Amino acid sequence: MTDVVVSADWLADRRGEVRVVDVRDAWEFEGIGHVEGATNVPFDSYRGDDGEAGKLPGADAFADLLGGAGVSNTDRVVAYDDTHGVFAARLLVTAELYGHDPDLLHLLDGDFSAWQREYPTTSAATDPDPATYEAAFDTSGPLVGIDAVCEAIDSGATLVDTREAWEYEEGHIPGAIRLDWRELVDDETRGLLPEADLRDLLAERGIHPEDRVVLYCNTARRISHTYTVLRHLGYPDLAFYEGSLTEWEREGGDLVTG
Repeated sequence: MTDVVVSADWLADRRGEVRVVDVRDAWEFEGIGHVEGATNVPFDSYRGDDGEAGKLPGADAFADLLGGAGVSNTDRVVAYDDTHGVFAARLLVTAELYGHDPDLLHLLDGDFSAWQREYPTTSAATDPDPATYEAAFDTSGPLVGIDAVCEAIDSGATLVDTREAWEYEEGHIPGAIRLDWRELVDDETRGLLPEADLRDLLAERGIHPEDRVVLYCNTARRISHTYTVLRHLGYPDLAFYEGSLTEWEREGGDLVTG
């Protein structure tokens, strides 16, 4: 297992060495409080319809956003939200797709609640010094398009649908395995299940580390969390279908119900 997903204790020991990014809405960041020194980059600010694929914001927009938040390409980043990490994971995946070294990208396990239970928070304003952030869409990265998904189906790769059961039953890509992203999370701790439980669940569903794993949902938000967890567990061959079911249906892809 790697340290892609890190604990509140891990972050507390390294606060001066990392850039902490809070992706909640501004009113939560200011009104509820945040990790001291964190900068606020709300989820809606790095989602768009004019980027290179799916809901990516575009390289220039993302560079301006993170640079304005004081984040540079060489920073080690820890992101968090208060929704089990799904929105924060989307920031990390977006950064990776625009060329940020994935070894420098971390998700706070247990989200803001985990930090708040153990460590002090602040409502003080954060005014980071602007930084230079260079973003370029990585065409050799984990993002794949619809043709690669069709090839994955034909080649026997493991296709994973990370949506809820009712969504899967209404229609999914042929051959897809259902794994609701929330099944990887412990509702009580708000963090990931213990590693042994995660591996048992994945093995039970037929999602193995030696497989090529292609992930999708509806708009590539939920797969961001599953992708991050599988990276944390050391799965080496992961593909991220950014267009997800939205594009698949628009392009006339077959769906299986039930």
